[in-house]
Amino acid sequence: MRFMPLIPTVALIAACNTVAPVTGTGFNTPQYQAQREAELAGQGAVYDPLLAPADVSQETLGAQGTVLAATGSNADIANQTAAALASTSGAAGATAVAATAASNTGISDEQDFAAVSERRSIESDAARIDQNRQTYEVVAPTAVPERSADGQPNIVQYALSTTNPVGAQLYSRAGFNLQAKAQRNCAQFPSSDQAQIEFLSNGGPQRDRKGLDPDGDGFACSWDPSPFRSAVNN
Repeated sequence: MRFMPLIPTVALIAACNTVAPVTGTGFNTPQYQAQREAELAGQGAVYDPLLAPADVSQETLGAQGTVLAATGSNADIANQTAAALASTSGAAGATAVAATAASNTGISDEQDFAAVSERRSIESDAARIDQNRQTYEVVAPTAVPERSADGQPNIVQYALSTTNPVGAQLYSRAGFNLQAKAQRNCAQFPSSDQAQIEFLSNGGPQRDRKGLDPDGDGFACSWDPSPFRSAVNN
């Protein structure tokens, strides 16, 4: 009866030492270890090998690197590719550029030596220059037309006939408050040119009937002959 307590303890130890069955899955299975050792020893491939080019496409490359196909739509693609490559190299490229330039009739080709040399020569240029010389015409200058007589004094001619500066008295003026009178009368004219014309039309510069030239220099209402003199000198 005293051996009975030992039975549960022995049963528990036996349960802990039970080996789990091999299921064949995971990284620690005997099958995986055997396959891994075979791959490392060179008996198998770790990855699938690359597909051969023939398995990917049946197309082959021609002498110029263009894709050649036997039948189907691949043949059309190959022909178009070959034509595109040919148009961008050598004489074919020059032909394409010339065709494009010919279609653009609005663009001048005067900078293209080949195009110009086809149309012109040294002889034709010499003939053109000679023709231009024969038709060249020299237009002789003509006299400025005379100013029509309108009965008014010519202030330009008067300005050029004088030499005294503005304010230098040449003619005597008598009266009272000549400056104030001149300011009132000059205010009636839209410009000093009009005042000078009126001044010369009424006895000026010797006489000043309307009081437009109080300082007696021969110039009414601050009219200045200097611009006309400068124009002639220049």
